[in-house]
Amino acid sequence: MKAAVLSDHDKPLSIQEVDAPLPRDKEKLVVMHAGALNHRDVWIMKGQYPGIKFPSILGSDGSGICDGEEVIIQPGFNWGSDQNFQDLHYHILGLPRDGTFAQMMSVPSENIFPKPEHLSFFEAAALPLAGLTAYRSIFSKGGIDASSNVLISGIGGGVALFAMQFAIKAGARVYVTSSKQEKIDKAISMGALGGVLYNQEKWSKQMGELSKGIDLVIDGAGGPGFNELLKCCNPGAKMVVYGGTAGSMKVSPQLLFWKQIQINGSTMGSPMDFQNMLNFINLHQIVPVIDSVYKLTNINKAIERMASGQQFGKILINCSNL
Repeated sequence: MKAAVLSDHDKPLSIQEVDAPLPRDKEKLVVMHAGALNHRDVWIMKGQYPGIKFPSILGSDGSGICDGEEVIIQPGFNWGSDQNFQDLHYHILGLPRDGTFAQMMSVPSENIFPKPEHLSFFEAAALPLAGLTAYRSIFSKGGIDASSNVLISGIGGGVALFAMQFAIKAGARVYVTSSKQEKIDKAISMGALGGVLYNQEKWSKQMGELSKGIDLVIDGAGGPGFNELLKCCNPGAKMVVYGGTAGSMKVSPQLLFWKQIQINGSTMGSPMDFQNMLNFINLHQIVPVIDSVYKLTNINKAIERMASGQQFGKILINCSNL
């Protein structure tokens, strides 16, 4: 079979002929139809991720056919028994275990779930990592309800868009930030009530005037702008941080303690979170936002697009039509 293989740091993925996987005990073979890119794949390629090994087949998201059924793959392994946090041995599909950027893969049966019937293979492949991260951030850690004013930073990325879709379906009032007005406009067309450009001065003041205060912040950037998010918050607000693409945070302890703000970290989610996410998606017939689709043989073009930060929605890989 063909697969996109990482052979060294700072090298493009190469399409190679590799042995088809042989399912081990309690595993099943999945014929892959679609995969999806995540920033994790880019960081691994740049050597900015622990435990990198060569050769590796990347890819955490995927959908396909297993035993004649249309399926979606839950990408997390060894979550553990506590719903509050993952076990020390928790890891994600795509490293160290070979991932979804291949024509076939072997997956434990417990990681295989029915694909939502209203979604195509590509739409379903967009879900696992980003959708799960967003669901846990919004519901399990954020405790959202219909009275919440929610701020989602960096709209356009996969997790942020899923968080926005989930929050809107939960009945919350949603606001967004971006560095590009066209991304804010797209979010508004999808149901967000408004947004501000975070690369403008005093943007937190604009957000405060627009929203009348935020009850829940969902952030994947951190960085020096994190303190501006604190300024947007109402007393007693919650902040959920699922990433740190902008680096270390600058936090004002005065804002934090005077407003009695809670900051919660979150990453990925448990198998229970994954099933609950699928239930929510099926109930509300949510359709992921797709930016673009690339053939497996053109995967490096897809990675270039992700690295550029221009995408709005998930970047998909066609694993069946080379």
